[in-house]
Amino acid sequence: MIKAISPDNWEEYELIDSGNGMKLEKFAGQILSRPEPQAIWNQRMSPKEWNDMLTASFAQEGSHKGVWNHISKLRPWYIHYNLSDQRIKMKLNFTQFKHVGIFPEQATNWDYIYKKSKAFNGKGSVLNLFAYTGGASLAAKAANMDVVHVDSIKQVVSWANENQGHSKLKGIRWVVEDALKFVSREVKRGKKYQGIILDPPAYGIGAKGERWKLEQKLGTLLEQVAQILAPKGFLVLNVYSLGLSPYLIQNLMNDYFGDRNFEISELCLNSRTNQILPLGIVARI
Repeated sequence: MIKAISPDNWEEYELIDSGNGMKLEKFAGQILSRPEPQAIWNQRMSPKEWNDMLTASFAQEGSHKGVWNHISKLRPWYIHYNLSDQRIKMKLNFTQFKHVGIFPEQATNWDYIYKKSKAFNGKGSVLNLFAYTGGASLAAKAANMDVVHVDSIKQVVSWANENQGHSKLKGIRWVVEDALKFVSREVKRGKKYQGIILDPPAYGIGAKGERWKLEQKLGTLLEQVAQILAPKGFLVLNVYSLGLSPYLIQNLMNDYFGDRNFEISELCLNSRTNQILPLGIVARI
């Protein structure tokens, strides 16, 4: 059965309201308005209520980029998250792609990664693919795992390295490379990981111009990942793509991990105004 899951341990983040293609969020005291294609319903709060609260708002210009308006002098700023007995700290900043450095719905995955990693008592390796600014990498490292962090964009890998320092952690291995190429090499080496995390984009361009389209490449990636996941290892696959069905991911998981127990869920955020905002599909082993 496919269920909805949402983080319940955020002290410094809140989804306040959403609707009309936008979402209103609080990140460590700063209140931001950003586009959200999934929010096709009406906002519960009035436009005046939104505007009166705002620190900054993002205006789309073209299909992927845009500009932030009314940015406060507080940039960058920082947010904390508690992983049971550990605390991680991440830098936030305004980017031209509307992101600020974390995807808050991923916090439930960080909890899962931390718990599963802890079970290995510091004896194992975790591979984080399409790893962005490293929330999942920090969760695994906080549990004393060896961590390999792979992303094709050098700037976000540098950002993740900053977050490692802010979280008083060390030892993550940073790799700037196309994820599929890296995994192919690990298959040839016979490498095994006790945990693998994947958060592939719907589309993208790698470090050397490699083109990624989720529907075309995900099956190939999972086929290779299945070869390097240890027999008792855990996996987190997160997918965000409009119109993508959880049952499509379930079918792919059956293709490559049919001999393992896995669960399919929808990642969501619950708003102060009692809405449920779906923000991706997650498969977990």
